[in-house]
Amino acid sequence: MDSKINSKDLINVGIFTALYFVVCMVVAFIGFIPILMVIMPAACALIGAIPFMLFLTRVDKFSMVTLMGTILGLVTVLMGRPLPALLFGVAAGLLADLFLKSSNYSSTSKSVVGCAIFSLWIMGMALPMFFGYHDAYLESLRSGYGDAYVQTLAGITPDWMFFVNIVLIFVAGLAGGFIGSKVLKKHFVKAGMA
Repeated sequence: MDSKINSKDLINVGIFTALYFVVCMVVAFIGFIPILMVIMPAACALIGAIPFMLFLTRVDKFSMVTLMGTILGLVTVLMGRPLPALLFGVAAGLLADLFLKSSNYSSTSKSVVGCAIFSLWIMGMALPMFFGYHDAYLESLRSGYGDAYVQTLAGITPDWMFFVNIVLIFVAGLAGGFIGSKVLKKHFVKAGMA
């Protein structure tokens, strides 16, 4: 097996990164309801797992998943999230890539866990709701969403919710990866992963 990424691999990374990102942005609309803003990252992990699992049927080289995470992190920063959001994308992609490589990208069960690991990049998107970014982020929302939205969101986003979200995203990534592996079973069989 050729270990170097070729143009077809880059096209797959580009197409599936775009698809994954669009799916996450559509799911993110639930954040218009402040109480749902807290579970929005986990919802993105759950639904986004479907295109990610389809992507994994085309991954057989190290760094393809890392590249996807890096692109998502970069886009997130370009959308106004703090620079550490890029680190979440790179780290989640790299960790998932290393984990998936341990089975040569050919294990369905490891793909499900790899999906959960990869999904943690979403914490970069959610980062402004916590820690030192919290107050400035809420103020940036006030003019567009109103005082009631900001007050509700402030009340449900203490810093410890950041760590709760990590757990929720991982579990949602597992569930979404499992569902994705069942929905896309014929693709996994075709890729020799089932």
